[in-house]
Amino acid sequence: MQTPYCVADYLLDRLSHCGVEHLFGVPGDYNLQFLDHVIDSPEIRWVGCANELNASYAADGYARCKGFAALLTTFGVGELSAINGIAGSFAEYVPVLHIVGAPASTAQKKGELLHHTLGDGEFRHFYTMSEPVTAAQAILTEQNACCEIDRVLSVMLREQRPGYLMLPADVAKKPAIPPQTPLITAHPTADEACLNAFRDAAASRLAASKRMALLADFLALRYGLQEPLRQWMRETPMAHATMLMGKGLFDERQPGFYGTYSGAASAGAVKEAIEGADTVLCIGTRFTDTLTAGFTHTLTREQIIDVQPFAARVGERWFTGIPMAQAVAILAELTQAQEVRLPARADNAPQAYPQGALTQETFWKTLQTFIRPGDIILADQGTSAFGAIDLRLPADVNFIVQPIWGSIGYTLAASYGVQTACPDRRTIVLTGDGAAQLTIQEMGSMLRDNQRPIILVLNNEGYTVERAIHGPTQRYNDIALWNWTQVPKALSLESQAECWRVSEAGQLAEVLERAAHRDRLSLIEVMLPKEDVPPLLSAITRALEARNNA
Repeated sequence: MQTPYCVADYLLDRLSHCGVEHLFGVPGDYNLQFLDHVIDSPEIRWVGCANELNASYAADGYARCKGFAALLTTFGVGELSAINGIAGSFAEYVPVLHIVGAPASTAQKKGELLHHTLGDGEFRHFYTMSEPVTAAQAILTEQNACCEIDRVLSVMLREQRPGYLMLPADVAKKPAIPPQTPLITAHPTADEACLNAFRDAAASRLAASKRMALLADFLALRYGLQEPLRQWMRETPMAHATMLMGKGLFDERQPGFYGTYSGAASAGAVKEAIEGADTVLCIGTRFTDTLTAGFTHTLTREQIIDVQPFAARVGERWFTGIPMAQAVAILAELTQAQEVRLPARADNAPQAYPQGALTQETFWKTLQTFIRPGDIILADQGTSAFGAIDLRLPADVNFIVQPIWGSIGYTLAASYGVQTACPDRRTIVLTGDGAAQLTIQEMGSMLRDNQRPIILVLNNEGYTVERAIHGPTQRYNDIALWNWTQVPKALSLESQAECWRVSEAGQLAEVLERAAHRDRLSLIEVMLPKEDVPPLLSAITRALEARNNA
């Protein structure tokens, strides 16, 4: 017998309208009745994860590919396990809805001493904890449920950040009416006088510039400006670069693209192309410590036209309320009439496979020859992310890193969400042995779901990024040494994974060619020198150590 339409169904319908096709999480007694509606939903499929932290990472990876994701945990113990991942989504502008199955509203009103609480009869502790890491929050009641669901989702879509819904078990079953109108997500239209003032200020600045350059970063990705930026660079082929989080915005093998900008640690041609310009058009950039090698960038406020999601700046003057897309359209129009001069750029011709023992240098050169258009690459914080900075990505590659929040272990679990979102695209996971130990359980979910990622575990016997910052020989930077090629067998009774351990560049090249067929999950243990670090990471760790000592 079909059950009457209720709040649970309304929430699932709204998630479907947001593009969600999967719900990640872990079951718990406070969310089980809601989960019955998920199982019965024709639009949304339940995806159980090994733990709540992994589920939050998986939802984050899913949202970076699909534009929106949802996560379900139980009250207290479950939601606190997931809050680390939600905080990362907040820091890096990823819209993940965190649904928390909670005790019945009647029990909450009575202040009953229930399990998964602090035993004090108070049920708002964890809701309060969620406030700093979500853009909108709501405790759903029978009276407010539908309008509060709409409000939270609308804020999330506008601001590209997480939201939080506490869903008491009894409220989920209350009757509701299916959504009748679309969600209101549009940002208020920019004031015409403000737009004209920005146009005039930008035109004046550009007219006085002999040389300009464009620097883009992750907020341009989050607000859907990849294609407008590519079109702009095709029509006005000025020098352009990205920061680490913005890799993948452009076809990095095309003329005009100079590389990844990271302050003083940038390659010479990249540094000159960006810092040597009279005017730098910064689109969606955030100059954080790890992205700038410890704030070593020398761009001045007067030199920059800065475009952020809902405001733009020319020199010292801010123009508020301008959506990023409108500001980019104005700048693209203004620059079409400018004469463009491209500074010298290093030759990017393909290199032959390196030979000999694997090092950071030979590993990345070998991997470069393997990357293809359409790949999705996830690189964990540490040697993986900062070694990948020099990869030249072809068109339509998604590059996923987490350098602002920087929670090691993120990429292995996030790749589960990525593959759930994009099952037909090749996924390459780059993670350190220390990072992988934090979230390795989710490989079991990948094997259960017959996913076929290519996972490269960079084995340098411990927390190499921490060794580079401080205490290279201290035991706190050591980890238990695992037999990585045997791990998939332990995580699935029917494991069909292929595993290799490589220590030579030639071996790695051969194994990558075999893994390219994607017949099954591939795990490649890459043996690297214990204290070998990529040049950018070396610069960053020196800066971090200096600041920590200050």
